[in-house]
Amino acid sequence: MIVLGLTGGIGMGKSTATATLRRLGVRVFDADAAVHRLQGPGGRAVRPIGAAFPGTVAGGRVDREALRWAVLGHPEAMKRLEGIVWPLVRAEERRFLDRARRDRRRMVALDIPLLFETGGQGRVDRVVVVSAPAAVQRMRVLRRPGMTEERLASIRARQMPDREKRRRADHVVFTGLSRHFAQAAIQRLVRTLLR
Repeated sequence: MIVLGLTGGIGMGKSTATATLRRLGVRVFDADAAVHRLQGPGGRAVRPIGAAFPGTVAGGRVDREALRWAVLGHPEAMKRLEGIVWPLVRAEERRFLDRARRDRRRMVALDIPLLFETGGQGRVDRVVVVSAPAAVQRMRVLRRPGMTEERLASIRARQMPDREKRRRADHVVFTGLSRHFAQAAIQRLVRTLLR
């Protein structure tokens, strides 16, 4: 089974890439979605996050805005949060891969925004980076509800620069030209790897 590691900065086009992969029959593990489940009602991260960051849990779920304020600009708090969340996400990833192997899947993808930052490239066969010009990225991200220039700057500060991700990638998919161009590039990549 070929395991693709899909990554790229915020607003670079991972959603388009994962939707295309799914249409092609490639199962995708979405690390961000796993974090949301873990922090949602009944999630396994709710209790430990509440204990580590008082005032960040309400109604049986993590209040993501309160948590953001608790860790933003506090590197030690961010490390504590990562120490809670990352092992839980990795456990979900392992279960996903086990199911895919049992189902004899030829290819799966792990959508992990911080793949390089967390050393995850060692867990995949090929790294695919989605990339767009900085102006396109900024425009896409600032259209999101509640997003500000300051939040975007904070997120970018935690992510490896795009040029470095592209340098480390096995494959780069450019998403700044058009959705059709990016989808066609992903289709070609999947066909080539499965040959």
